[in-house]
Amino acid sequence: MPTSIRLEPEIEARLDALAARTGRTKAYYLRQLITEGLDDLEDYYTAVEVSERIRRGEERTYPLEEVIRDLGLDD
Repeated sequence: MPTSIRLEPEIEARLDALAARTGRTKAYYLRQLITEGLDDLEDYYTAVEVSERIRRGEERTYPLEEVIRDLGLDD
């Protein structure tokens, strides 16, 4: 899906320099940044949601000792 974005001139210059230095396209780096950045954003917002449920008492937490015991890691 073609998408366009506006970049600050400094960011575009850095992207141009990276592409020139490595021989890869700007599109390659933009796809890589979006993919990795999206993974990070999804992880962050999932953690925020879980933290909020824990704070409201809607999510159970487990003490480390219980997890170690239940998984048989206390050998």
